[in-house]
Amino acid sequence: MTDMLTITERSRLRRSHQRGHFDRETINTILDAQPMCTVGYVIDGKPVVTPTLQWREGNHVYWHGSSASRALRHSRDTDVCLSVAILDGFVLARSGMHHSVNSRSVTLFGTAVKVEDPEEKLRKLARFVDGLFPGRYEDLRPDHAQDLKATTVLGMQISEGSAKIRTGGPSDEEPDYALPIWAGVIPVRTEVGAPIPDDRNLPEVAVPEHVQNFKL
Repeated sequence: MTDMLTITERSRLRRSHQRGHFDRETINTILDAQPMCTVGYVIDGKPVVTPTLQWREGNHVYWHGSSASRALRHSRDTDVCLSVAILDGFVLARSGMHHSVNSRSVTLFGTAVKVEDPEEKLRKLARFVDGLFPGRYEDLRPDHAQDLKATTVLGMQISEGSAKIRTGGPSDEEPDYALPIWAGVIPVRTEVGAPIPDDRNLPEVAVPEHVQNFKL
């Protein structure tokens, strides 16, 4: 496994080449920072995009859903496109043309493979939960056989794709800098709020550390 993904016709950036990144460290960092993703695939010749959660294990990315989901059933053993994006700010320029956003994103291409082995599937799901909430899985009631039957886990190798990153202020045309128009960046960030307990929590149940200290 190399430190760089091979640039392909699908993954290369047509514009703003300086924003493209093909190194695994950058791609992995963005994947690990944003669990929300979209997966694109084709059903009956028509494109479909589905939001879900993803997690990375080494050089593979995984996602899960209901075994009854047509999205997962049609994704198995076919080409899919998985994408994550993080919005960091709105960039206001002196012309509409040069407005933009500061963002970090990853787009991956590959073949979705179903995790068939029940024990491996269980390990993947435990890794998914503990990846977000360290140590939580061992405190949960054990999964029933029906839980695993009702859940499909798909994954694909991280071998084709790219990251795209934009930072900084607006890039206006030189004459426009003399215009009396405010320009700059409105930062955007995701905040984690205080936990809201379930009304049916038992009175003696304390808030666990992985909830108190949760952060993305």
